[in-house]
Amino acid sequence: MIINRRNFLASMPIAAGLVTSSSFAQPLPAPSRSQPTIPRWRGFNLIELAGGQRHQRYQELDFKWMAEWGFNFARLPCSYWAWSDKNKWMTIDEMALQPLDRAISLGQQYGIHINLSLHRIPGYCVNGRELEPFQLFDSPRDSMERALEAAVFQWRYLARRYKDAPSSQLSFDLLNEPPFMKDQSRYVEIARHLIAAIREESPDRLIFADGVDIGQTPVLGLVSEGIVQSTRGYLPKMVSHYTATWVPANEFESTDPPSWPMTDRHGIEWNREKLRQELISKWEPLIKIGVPIHVGEWGCYNKTPHDACLAWMGDVLALWKEAGWGWSMWNLRGTFGVLDNDRSDIPREYFRGHWLDRKMLELLIAN
Repeated sequence: MIINRRNFLASMPIAAGLVTSSSFAQPLPAPSRSQPTIPRWRGFNLIELAGGQRHQRYQELDFKWMAEWGFNFARLPCSYWAWSDKNKWMTIDEMALQPLDRAISLGQQYGIHINLSLHRIPGYCVNGRELEPFQLFDSPRDSMERALEAAVFQWRYLARRYKDAPSSQLSFDLLNEPPFMKDQSRYVEIARHLIAAIREESPDRLIFADGVDIGQTPVLGLVSEGIVQSTRGYLPKMVSHYTATWVPANEFESTDPPSWPMTDRHGIEWNREKLRQELISKWEPLIKIGVPIHVGEWGCYNKTPHDACLAWMGDVLALWKEAGWGWSMWNLRGTFGVLDNDRSDIPREYFRGHWLDRKMLELLIAN
């Protein structure tokens, strides 16, 4: 059993007294930790708690099938709204965390490493950050400190709750896809406070931090923390997100029907070597000093023609295999997934109550 609930609840400080804004008045000293070593974890994002709805439940069959197919990693992007409230950041509904308890137990049962990620953290979400009462980034200092105080509280709580789960079975991903930024210092500040809070409760916890610019750019300021850095695999979005309405128009390199390779509106051909430049080469400064890299999200929307989708996937997977990087695809079930992706351009293969994209699954298994 991961949690001794009685001991956990008895040891939790009262929320209002746990952290004060004065905690952030002085910068933290820079640690110097050796770089962790991780397996080449491969798997999927399981998104039951990503939207923050209560009473969601992770499915045991997802873990069973991942293990059956040879995958060993499940990233759980979560909104803190699933157990807390944007107007009561320092109040956590312990019962609402039972889905996470269950997922961690299922991971242990099926040999799937669990990577717990805050897709929405107090003060920030890549989708709808304006819904937060105070902001982690690009706001008056008082607003940013209030948000950071709450973010620290949330991670400290989770670190204490799951402190008995070994890092071989459970890791933490601080916050999903930080915004585009020219100066990384604010993100480094946030990440270092979150890391420090986690390690006060769980000193040996394996920690991931997403790159900035929505996960696409490495963060040299976190090298000394001894963490994994998490990147993304959605470029070019003209292929991976064709017609996706939630992507800003200026992020599409072209709006033409996808093919692979493909030439964008500027006449630049996107092929395997272009992908190498965009997805691998910019991370060389971290690679050279031994910082482990993992691809936290990637995938292809179901509106991209299947042949183009698989050709593009084949190239990105080959590059990551060559680099020795693991990955977690968005998602297992749904419009980016291998199950129930609702594609109209592939044969419908019935698989244990779901529709399976057999060719996509075989490509993933091989890489």
